[in-house]
Amino acid sequence: MSRHYTRVCNFYYGSKSQKLVKSKKSLPLSNNNQISFDKVEIITRSSTKKISIKQINNLPKLLKKKIILDLKKVTSKKKNFANFNFKKLPNIMGILNLTPDSFSDGGKFNLKNKGIIHAKQMFKSGANIIDVGGESTRPGSKTIKKKTEWNRINKSLRLLNKKIPISLDTRKSEIMEKGIKLGIKIVNDISGLSFDSRTILVLKKSKIPFIIQHSKGEPKNMQNNPRYKNELLDIYDFFEKKIKFLRSKGINHNKIIIDPGIGFGKNLKHNMNLMRNISIFHSLGFPILVGNSRKRFIKNLSGKNDTKYRIGGSVASSLYLMMQGVQILRIHDVNELLQGVKVFKELIKN
Repeated sequence: MSRHYTRVCNFYYGSKSQKLVKSKKSLPLSNNNQISFDKVEIITRSSTKKISIKQINNLPKLLKKKIILDLKKVTSKKKNFANFNFKKLPNIMGILNLTPDSFSDGGKFNLKNKGIIHAKQMFKSGANIIDVGGESTRPGSKTIKKKTEWNRINKSLRLLNKKIPISLDTRKSEIMEKGIKLGIKIVNDISGLSFDSRTILVLKKSKIPFIIQHSKGEPKNMQNNPRYKNELLDIYDFFEKKIKFLRSKGINHNKIIIDPGIGFGKNLKHNMNLMRNISIFHSLGFPILVGNSRKRFIKNLSGKNDTKYRIGGSVASSLYLMMQGVQILRIHDVNELLQGVKVFKELIKN
C-alpha cells in the first residue's frame, strides 16, 4: 500500500480566517484562528490529489483515519518556548555570524563589539531571538577546531545572554554545553544532530529546546550535485525517522523545531519545491523554521550575485512562507523584513 502524506493548503489570514474558522469553513493552524486552511493535498510518491476539508469524510476508511490524525497534529496548539510566540506569525530569528567567512556577512561583525551592537539592534527591531554562530557552514566551507569556534563567540555570548534571548548555532556538543551553562535558550544544529555523537546526550541531559535541520552531506561537499528521489517526501521521512530516534533515546519533550535546510544540499529545483510545498511539514506536529534570507536561490532567480543586496528576494520569499504558516524565519535584515510584514498584513485586512 502506498504511503500517504498530508499537505494542508489554501490558507487564509487575519479577519477572513477568523470568520471562516467561526463558520467551520476552514481549520485553524496550530489552534490559531489568525491563519487557517480549507484544502488538503493527499500525496504519495506517484500521485497527488487535492480535496476540500469537507470531502475528507468521503475517503476510504484507512486513508480517512490517516488524514484525520495528521490534521490533529496540524491544528494542535503549539506551546511557546525559547521566546517564540506561536500565536504570532512570523517569529524572527536574527542572524549574528561572528565569523570571518560566512557567505554574506563574513568579517562584518566579528571584530571589536560590532556583533554585540548588531544583535541589540536586531532585537530592538523586533527579532524574538538572536542566532549566534562562530563557524561558517556556507557551501564549500571546512570544519574548524572547537577552540577556534568558542573563542569567536565566547565574549559575545557572555555579554548578550544577560540581555537578549540567544540561540546557539553549532554542530559541536562541547560548544553546546558551554553555551547552555551561559544560559542560551535553544540549540540550532545544522547537521540534524548527526555531526557529533555526543549531541544527543547533551540535549537529553539539559532538556534544552533544539532545532533539527536537514542537510545532505557536509558543507564542504553538500552542493556537489545533490540528488533525491523526491526531495519533499525524502526530507519529510528524514524528520519522521529523526524524531522517532530521539524518542527512543529518551528525548520526549516537544520543544523541537524543524528546518528543511534551504540551500544545504539542495539545488534551485529542490529549494523551490520545498518552499512551494513547505506546509507539508505541519503534519509532523512541530513548529517550522526556514532560513531563506539572502540564499543563493535569490541570485539564481534574479540573475544578480551580490549576497549583501538580496533583501527584495528575502522579503518576497518570507511573505510567501508566512502565508504557508511557517512559524519562524531566520533573517539577516530584521528591520526591513518586519517592515514588509507590517505593510503586507495591513493590505490583506478585510
